[in-house]
Amino acid sequence: MTRLRIATRASQLALAQARAVAELAHSALGVDSELVALETTGDRLQHASLAELGGKGLFAKEIQEALLDGRADAAVHSAKDLPGRTHPELALVAFPERADARDALVGRARGVRLDALARGARVGTGSVRRGAQLRARRPDLEIVPLRGNVPTRLRKLEEQNLDAIVLACAGLERLGLGDRIDERLDPDVMLPAVAQGAIAIECRRGGALADDLRRLSHAATAVCVTAERAFLTRLGGDCTVPLAAYAERVPQGLRLRALLASHDGRQIFREAREVPEAQAESVGVALAEAVLAAGGAALLGAVAGAPS
Repeated sequence: MTRLRIATRASQLALAQARAVAELAHSALGVDSELVALETTGDRLQHASLAELGGKGLFAKEIQEALLDGRADAAVHSAKDLPGRTHPELALVAFPERADARDALVGRARGVRLDALARGARVGTGSVRRGAQLRARRPDLEIVPLRGNVPTRLRKLEEQNLDAIVLACAGLERLGLGDRIDERLDPDVMLPAVAQGAIAIECRRGGALADDLRRLSHAATAVCVTAERAFLTRLGGDCTVPLAAYAERVPQGLRLRALLASHDGRQIFREAREVPEAQAESVGVALAEAVLAAGGAALLGAVAGAPS
């Protein structure tokens, strides 16, 4: 392999992530890369919520088609945009080192904190996960639907007279906008999305290329993302369902925290467990089973069809 064709979304953030992977491939594999930038269905349809459009798979479909029809050799995704199950002919072969997985509060007035926002403050987010957790902690807030890429959301902070918006720390930092973060929300306050802050590298299943690309993976990141995605896959959830999972390494091995919530935040089922790293996938499944048994099964059926 002398040149790697990398399929990616055409947004500023996606291109920044793809360029980072290209640099990693050059240093680790000695190959140059060509970016194949594509506009996805999720990028084109900006006027409806992802829940209404059918989920975050809309950001991956065209990218995966480029792999399947031979226009690209590999794909780079924001790992949090991927559904629990991928195409059977494709495999997620590598997860480079994860950035900050936490959510960021960005205020119109600098220095704001979530707990210090005035009653009735307007907070923008396009995520049902963030919306549910915000409503649970601050039921007095007005949650305003928000779509668009990172620069668009920052612009809407002013245009829509919002008091604050919630974005991913990783996305802001990768765009050189980390100084816009007013508060990095602790996972105990806002549990991150499955695989938030991680980049996923995908290619056709099997073959020498898949083996080569696995060398780009960061072991600790891959273990944590495996646990989180196992929780997502077992629940069968997507961005229409307020769920979250966050794994981190601890002295005992791996700690996974997960939750499933109602859209209004009035019901939240939380589970946490520490296990050896070798049990990363099984602990994700186990926490999903525990959430379902505690009452999450009925809630999952309700929230899957509820408006966001």
